[in-house]
Amino acid sequence: MARLWVGIICLWSIPATSALSSSYTFSDSLISQQALDGENFLKHDGVRGPYVDRTSYGISRDPPAQCSVDQVIMVKRHGERYPLSGEGTSIEQALKKVNDSIAGDYSGGDLAFLNNWTYFVPSDCYEAETSTGPYAGLTNAYNHGKAYRQRYGNLYNESTILPLFTSDFQRIISTAQNFGQGFLGNESYATKAALNIISESDSQGADSLTPTCHVQDDDAQSICDDMPYYMPQFDVAADRLNAQYQGLNLNWTDVYSLILMTAYELNTRSSSPWIDVFTTDEWISFAHVWNVNFYYCSGPGNKYTRALGALYLNATLTLLQQGPSSSGPLFFNFCHDSNITPIITALGIATPTTPLNKTRIPFPPSPWSVQDIVPMGGRLTIERMNCTDSALAPGGIFVRLVLNEAVVPLEDCQSGPGYSCPLDEYADFVGSLPNYVSECEVPEDDKHDLQFWWGWNTSTA
Repeated sequence: MARLWVGIICLWSIPATSALSSSYTFSDSLISQQALDGENFLKHDGVRGPYVDRTSYGISRDPPAQCSVDQVIMVKRHGERYPLSGEGTSIEQALKKVNDSIAGDYSGGDLAFLNNWTYFVPSDCYEAETSTGPYAGLTNAYNHGKAYRQRYGNLYNESTILPLFTSDFQRIISTAQNFGQGFLGNESYATKAALNIISESDSQGADSLTPTCHVQDDDAQSICDDMPYYMPQFDVAADRLNAQYQGLNLNWTDVYSLILMTAYELNTRSSSPWIDVFTTDEWISFAHVWNVNFYYCSGPGNKYTRALGALYLNATLTLLQQGPSSSGPLFFNFCHDSNITPIITALGIATPTTPLNKTRIPFPPSPWSVQDIVPMGGRLTIERMNCTDSALAPGGIFVRLVLNEAVVPLEDCQSGPGYSCPLDEYADFVGSLPNYVSECEVPEDDKHDLQFWWGWNTSTA
């Protein structure tokens, strides 16, 4: 049976500065004739499992030599969590079918490990962020904060209050708190962090990290609501397991639920014996299901998604134009995956040229791969760079996008140092995006602008 390489790179094991030696363009460890991204389990877990860096284009994570970062605006998904309640129901039903059918006789076959395996979700922990295991969500958020303090600590004045902006959902709030503790240190957090909790109510209008569109793309929504999608590879897995155990009668939806469970197990444990129950073909199919779901629910397959993302980009543009001396140098924001994918859609940095098909997996892979876009703990970091003159470009202010720690240039604006975008050209790009208020028919009584970055609460914990 195909074995997947569980190539999990812990955030806290990597220095926040460049992983490459300052003496060489490429480190010795990168001189290899093997490229293993395609064999990394975390590239196929449907963004249900632990965080994984985006596959890099090879552009240095550090700013170009003639540039310094003077402002950072980050939006981050909550950390690794347990399954949702609805997912838990289907998982428990599939496990019950296995246990009832085999009646504890797991000797031999792919499920022999079940003699010593127990389900990993306490009954009251569905939906919560995980706190145990090497890939726990709370731990990863804390270590991400530590890494960003090393990378961007020069932008923080220890005599000032650091604002943290989070949507009003417990696991999001917990992520913001742990990130802040990592960035500031546990002792300083109590006196230096101002946690600003932004309501997720629709009535917030544009003044939200979780904006709502009041019109619906019916075609996209019908595909979104049809989740999970049938893939023939799930039937193959069901037939293989049923043949190994007399009386076992798994169907494709049971297989989907068991694969789903497997991805979540790593959020609270160091490994999962279930990973090798399924083949690479089956994991690739599982990843495709989630690519399609995000594509139509909150990605390029929904005609209103760009407008949702444009709201955030227009507000960040104002911060970038005002600069750190006027608006501040650090803006750390926390929300859900479905609030980040519209921003990526509006930027156009992962939009495929053809729509995704529910059952046909694209090869070569589509740029819309959610494992590279919104893994657990995923983040989009916008850097404002102040650069001096060089042979490449005259000095000035440039914008650089960093998605899950990989630099991602805009397709039509990359003439600046390190493939960055001149601020004035970036402003033209953002100005061409659809208007959130008009496209999404925001009610007149709701707020029509994102305002919380300019009037935040300075109260500390």
